[in-house]
Amino acid sequence: MAQHRPVIHYMVTRPDGTVPPTCDSLAHWARTHGEDVPTVNLAQHVGETVDHPSPGEKWYTDKPFSYFHMYTRPGEVLELESTAEGWPVRLWIVEPRGETGNWGGRYYPYWLMSHQIHVVGETEGWRAFGHRGAQVLQTLAQIPDLAREWTAQWAADPQATHRTYTAWQQELEEHHALDWWAHFRAQYSRRTAALRAATRLAADSAGQAADAAGAGPETVTAIRSRARSLIAGQLLHDRIRTGEYERTVRALLLGDGLDHPAPVPA
Repeated sequence: MAQHRPVIHYMVTRPDGTVPPTCDSLAHWARTHGEDVPTVNLAQHVGETVDHPSPGEKWYTDKPFSYFHMYTRPGEVLELESTAEGWPVRLWIVEPRGETGNWGGRYYPYWLMSHQIHVVGETEGWRAFGHRGAQVLQTLAQIPDLAREWTAQWAADPQATHRTYTAWQQELEEHHALDWWAHFRAQYSRRTAALRAATRLAADSAGQAADAAGAGPETVTAIRSRARSLIAGQLLHDRIRTGEYERTVRALLLGDGLDHPAPVPA
């Protein structure tokens, strides 16, 4: 008889352990009107059962912090704006208590909401990016150095590098590597939020490093694009791998051929 894996519920917090608001716009309104936005520090309640300090109506976002928002797919925990833009974060395993709810819909089976949780403990933050989160974080750490190397490549031979990147970008678009393969494979494997957050982090890091190294606007744009593609290829390395065509797509995402000059057109 097949055994089912136990369902694990994850919550993400700021680095200090506090739960971010469930609605940024309401939180901003409250702060501008001098109102406090309640929160809970999960780091202070490990092993304890915690009640929501100011619960909202079930299950609507009628307050800045309306409910405890849990995920059964860790690759989606960066879905909310308040968490997606707050990296680095901390990731926690919790258990729902009492009544639970869900907004429903095809793409939200991994959401769960409650007004009471039991804080089991903290887990590795890389899991916020899904199964390959460790590889994603390793690559993100390398991005500044890589961006400086790519900037030096552009500076050494701008014309040849421009040709190489242009040819690569055209292949990316022709194969729909990012807007189709990466997007849908992330969606199927419940890593949509992870892909969005990782590509933004990679592009921002690469752009800042390239700009600091003296790269011009066109070069910075190209290097940001390469960083986005590289991190997508790493994140979804396990999902774009079947058959020769998919391996071609994955190689494009990882920047295969970009360190070799494209031939001069006849």
